[in-house]
Amino acid sequence: MNSPASHQLACIHCGAINRIPAARLGDDPNCGRCHQPLLDGAPVELGDANFDAVVGATTLPIVVDFWAAWCGPCRSMAPQFEAAARQLKGRALLAKVDSDANPALSTRFGIRSIPTLLRLQDGRELRRQSGALPAAQIVAFAA
Repeated sequence: MNSPASHQLACIHCGAINRIPAARLGDDPNCGRCHQPLLDGAPVELGDANFDAVVGATTLPIVVDFWAAWCGPCRSMAPQFEAAARQLKGRALLAKVDSDANPALSTRFGIRSIPTLLRLQDGRELRRQSGALPAAQIVAFAA
């Protein structure tokens, strides 16, 4: 299967849809409207208000970490998730959803334990994994 010549990315800051040539995904692209970073190698925060807009308009694979501040395994996995985001820069979008602050998303995806990772592509769930993982396994999960 051939890779697309370009990808769409929804800006989490202003909601603008940006088309980025595939060869430039690793070049720290900024939003054409608000000039904020689109893929800077750090996880993005998504919630009930912007989840569907970002996931529905982004053609890169998206790995979502459902977590909560009180969850020990979630806190221990956070640096691993950040390391995986740096490794996957330009190849996938890594996002975090606070399950306590965004109960509608947690309910919609049937999140029963945290941390839970979902791999989404074209708005559809392709894979799910519960439990804390090291960065290497998160990177493999995104593939």
